[in-house]
Amino acid sequence: MSSSAKALDPAFQGVGQRPGTEIWRIENFQPVPLPKSDHGKFYMGDSYIVLQTTTGKGGAYLYDIHFWIGKDTSQDEAGTAAIKTVELDAVLGGRAVQHRELQGHESDKFLSYFKPCIIPLEGGVATGFKKVEEEAFEIRLYVCRGKRVVRLKQVPFARSSLNHDDVFILDTEKKIYQFNGANSNIQERGKALEVIQFLKEKYHEGTCDVAIVDDGKLDTESDSGEFWVLFGGFAPIGKKVANEDDIIPETTPAKLYSITDGEVKIVEGELSKGLLENNKCYLLDCGAEIFVWVGRLTQVEERKAASQAAEEFVASQNRPKTTRLTRLIQGYETRSFKTNFDSWPAGSAAPGAEEGRGKVAALLKQQGVGLKGMTKSAPVNEEVPPLLEGGGKMEVWCINGSSKTPLPKEDVGKFYSGDCYIILYTYHSGDRKEDYLLCCWFGNDSSEEDQKMAARLANTMSNSLKGRPVQGRIFQGKEPPQFVALFQPIVILKGGLSSGYKKSIAEKGLSDETYTADSVALFRISGTSVHNDKAVQVDAVATSLNSAECFLLQSGSSIFTWHGNQSTFEQQQLAAKIAEFLKPGVALKHAKEGTESSAFWFALGGKQSYTSKKFSPETVRDPHLFTFSFNKGKFQVEEVYNFSQDDLLTEDILILDTHAEVFVWVGQYVDPKEKQNVFDIGQKYIEMAVSLDGLSPNVPLYKVTEGNEPSFFTTYFSWDLTKATVQGNSFQKKAALLFGLGHHVVEERSNGNQGGPTQRASALAALSSAFNPSSGKSSLLDRSNGSNQGGTTQRASALAALSSAFNSSPGSKTTASRPSGTGQGSQRRAAVAALSSVLTAEKKQTPETSPSRSPPSETNLPAEVKSETLFEAEGSEGVAEVKEMEETASVSESNGGEDSERKQDTEHGESDDGNGQSTFCYDQLKAHSDNPVKGIDFKRREAYLSDEEFQTIFGVTKEAFYKMPKWKQDMQKKKFDLF
Repeated sequence: MSSSAKALDPAFQGVGQRPGTEIWRIENFQPVPLPKSDHGKFYMGDSYIVLQTTTGKGGAYLYDIHFWIGKDTSQDEAGTAAIKTVELDAVLGGRAVQHRELQGHESDKFLSYFKPCIIPLEGGVATGFKKVEEEAFEIRLYVCRGKRVVRLKQVPFARSSLNHDDVFILDTEKKIYQFNGANSNIQERGKALEVIQFLKEKYHEGTCDVAIVDDGKLDTESDSGEFWVLFGGFAPIGKKVANEDDIIPETTPAKLYSITDGEVKIVEGELSKGLLENNKCYLLDCGAEIFVWVGRLTQVEERKAASQAAEEFVASQNRPKTTRLTRLIQGYETRSFKTNFDSWPAGSAAPGAEEGRGKVAALLKQQGVGLKGMTKSAPVNEEVPPLLEGGGKMEVWCINGSSKTPLPKEDVGKFYSGDCYIILYTYHSGDRKEDYLLCCWFGNDSSEEDQKMAARLANTMSNSLKGRPVQGRIFQGKEPPQFVALFQPIVILKGGLSSGYKKSIAEKGLSDETYTADSVALFRISGTSVHNDKAVQVDAVATSLNSAECFLLQSGSSIFTWHGNQSTFEQQQLAAKIAEFLKPGVALKHAKEGTESSAFWFALGGKQSYTSKKFSPETVRDPHLFTFSFNKGKFQVEEVYNFSQDDLLTEDILILDTHAEVFVWVGQYVDPKEKQNVFDIGQKYIEMAVSLDGLSPNVPLYKVTEGNEPSFFTTYFSWDLTKATVQGNSFQKKAALLFGLGHHVVEERSNGNQGGPTQRASALAALSSAFNPSSGKSSLLDRSNGSNQGGTTQRASALAALSSAFNSSPGSKTTASRPSGTGQGSQRRAAVAALSSVLTAEKKQTPETSPSRSPPSETNLPAEVKSETLFEAEGSEGVAEVKEMEETASVSESNGGEDSERKQDTEHGESDDGNGQSTFCYDQLKAHSDNPVKGIDFKRREAYLSDEEFQTIFGVTKEAFYKMPKWKQDMQKKKFDLF
């Protein structure tokens, strides 16, 4: 290892110690760190190394290293990037997954770090090419492919580049055009609009126009006419011509090869995990992707040689450039690798970290590299998803044969392990209409017939409620927090009352152990709060006791409460509550551990030894989103990396696996036949994840339909209600959000429930966007420099006109095509145009770096407006919304308004943190404050805390907090009433 010590580069010192992205560019054959301001810029003449650090289950860090090779980079630089990648892996303890990325053929995972896309730039360090930013504006034509991650490729600016199958973006100095080929994918059209927004902000300072041109629809006086003039006039375009970039490698049956001294030899026999020896390297050829598997006992030089051998193998096979090459270490295999084996037995989950750490620890110390990033992370406390709103209506039925029997109110919360139940909870979520949670609960001893009948009857109930309920299948012992919290208390009893259970034990010749009020019964009390409070009946013997818990013992008319010496006060309180639930008004007999009476031990059949071991099942949530497909009848999934709400495409079904529960999300535009198979799809996924990832076969499974997402689902996304309520297909949704009201692609759907509210939400989103530029450099309350004093009056006029447009014909619907004539459409267009001209004029007067008093909003629609616009009814309420915005704008845009706001903020205890950011005390920032602060971005309340108070409340610095996944941030904010 001494020769390897000299090879490790000091540029990698202290890497991988926090989640996020780190990038190095190869300069003169050495890795040079790239500043964050340059992340996303990739020059065609260079090679780069990208390290992505993420937090896995249990808080341990996971690493992905990508080396990106530009099409004009030299072979020597590309080779340096590959070798330095292996060295970087050694610094990280030898447990990173390595990926080769060729320009134009990048993996989905790599592209997901740089949403919506990367645009490789001409030039490079060694070549001295002129940088794009230094050149005069040049018209560029791009082809845009991909519905979740975009592969953007520049093509020659010529009519011959266009075809009927793809989506193209023409970027000119004054306007950006999107050309939709007649056969192009709806979802790719929608994604292209995200790219256009990116181009508009990055290269046009957010000021250029955007136009949609549809293939085959020519109007010489419209955007279409302008578009074709740029190409020298309209003429038919040709068919798509396939080239090397379009070749998609075919996935072939996996073949395993061993790599010894750089030589690749095929390994005969059936593919099994046992073939992989921990002191060797292997190559797994799957056609579309080639894996290099590295045993954890191999040396750094062996790993370098294996990577080189894989490169030569790909070249010798004349594989297309799109062939992916991935290198992984034993114990850190990816799902796509493991799926090539019939099963992947557990037991060697991740030994590589310890051994890899031990092998390089001394070496790294010599190099001055910190080991902090490789220490075992402290256990992570359970993150509890949001619970459902209380005060709803609870209905419970027990399955009995082919029917369901309603439970009397006093028995709601009692579940027999031999029975199946249907639970319907009806509640209101904020200002929304009624929401429903419809669950089946399956006891461990229930019959398969009863389980099928419960699922069938629940499905019928869901259909009667128009498919709106969130449907769940929950197994005994795996009850999720939001389910447990609905029952106060919840008690699991032995036996069953249903005919199915009675028949089952009779056939098996078993005795009936069903709980009765007179039997001897022992209950274990677990949990410390509403989301995990539960009592479970256990065998009534002394060995069932545990010093760390509380127990209830029922014996005839007596009930004893037994408090273990290590039990908590909360458990003791719950024990009394359970006793009252089982036998109202009963007198309790208290028995603290060590002071038990003879009657207590007699009921348990005599005193025996028992454990004092604490049992704390820690649920660690690790969310992953997947698409799925059936390839030759085999169920396959593909991960959506760094997922967001935008990845929930309305035409698709997706699977969200948090490791604690599995959700199957169903878009509105999914084929009705597919919607019927949702639970089958979820079950197929669970069966696969059980064998590959160790998922519990009894994990809770939910069906969630678009538009009815519950809080315990949306918490894993940065959820935007505006996006969630816009109607239409993927392209229409994006167009509505980008263009606002009146654009010709925003179509009215036939079911009649997408009228005024949705269109108003879109219009107001566009209006808000004008006040709150997407560049993030100024906000609704920012513009206080005095340069736009006349703007308030002009805006008021424009807003009044817009208000008038909204107020006409309250119940009318909009049409799917461009409105013409002098009717309502023209009135609205005129209002928007008037407002647009005012805003454009003001934008030119306002410096780009106007001082900001609040953090940039996460969405364009202010929270205080959003909650009142999305679910209002019809008619005159729209005017109130516009007036509210008008008043807000008037206050914020005038000097007087700013001064008065400053005065008001001072009265409310505003201070400054030294960075120009106003700060307020925690009591004022809370969502349910008695003295709430005003004029802030309510979606980022926590940002207004001082650094000291922030750390006191959250236990971490602001910097560390904002590096957490968004869903974890939201959970923390909800915990401290800052959401």
